[in-house]
Amino acid sequence: MIQDTFTAIDFELATAKYSSVCSVGIVQVENGVIINEFYSLVRPPENKYMWQTSRVHGIKPKHTSNAPTFLELYPTIKDLLKDRHMVAHDELLDRSVLKQTMDFYGLDYSQLDLAEIWDCTSKIYRSLGFERTKLNICCELMGVELKHHDALSDARATAELYLKVDQAIELKKLGS
Repeated sequence: MIQDTFTAIDFELATAKYSSVCSVGIVQVENGVIINEFYSLVRPPENKYMWQTSRVHGIKPKHTSNAPTFLELYPTIKDLLKDRHMVAHDELLDRSVLKQTMDFYGLDYSQLDLAEIWDCTSKIYRSLGFERTKLNICCELMGVELKHHDALSDARATAELYLKVDQAIELKKLGS
């Protein structure tokens, strides 16, 4: 069942390692209304990037050389996530990134008191009969604005897609 109070999250990575967060977007929703948005660039370990990831999101070492590390941002992130109902478009990826990044920095994931599995908008939309459920495709079909691979925009779009599940159900009933 879709809840109207939750937190959506998205990460961008600097390398193929799940502990290489280079940006994070978090959107808090209360009673169906976005009440808070948080975005930060994050300096990944050794500020190391793969050109393939930079090509996707446009973030490069020069952008994060003076950014806080995940460890420095963690008190803020913890306050935004603790005890929240979590939503992500690629739930397994974003949950794994959070866990592995916290582990990398010696932080205890269990202290966040999050569900073992989060709600996943990609899976929800697939279960509704959407053939393709990439974030940009779902956003286009549902009229949600998106600047793809910008962590805050992706998190906001995920929140809006989650809030539009009832509308998506009606859309599929109409055969669109």
